Amino acid sequence: MFRRPVLQVFHQFVRRESEIASSLVLERSLNRVQLLGRVGQDPVMRQVEGKNPVTIFSLATNEMWRSGESETYQMGDVSQKTTWHRISVFRPGLRDVAYQYVKKGSRIYVEGKVDYGEYTDKNNVRRQATTIIADNIIFLSDQTKEKA
Repeated sequence: MFRRPVLQVFHQFVRRESEIASSLVLERSLNRVQLLGRVGQDPVMRQVEGKNPVTIFSLATNEMWRSGESETYQMGDVSQKTTWHRISVFRPGLRDVAYQYVKKGSRIYVEGKVDYGEYTDKNNVRRQATTIIADNIIFLSDQTKEKA
């Protein structure tokens, strides 16, 4: 008689402990960005006091589509939207290569992750900032410049 209540309490304790342990298990997630575009400005290297330097530049990506009533490929006007991305490079080797070789107008491929943050501007106003933290940069040849 006494064993049964003890076993029930034990099972409840074990079940509760396993629920706590399973809630502590971290889920896998993914924050990955791939961009292919043209550099909008030569990179700058900044260093905040007490922190590692960072190389920063902008990258333009374009989205094009045809508008008009007809769905045939040759009809309709071509519309384009340019999106600008702020790229930050923190990794020491990549940071230095990006600072030295990335140039305005270069065509590059960037892999990284999205980072959302806040900063206070010169007028003491809080601003939101979206940045791509680059893990990899691939320099692509520019066919138009090579033929010239």
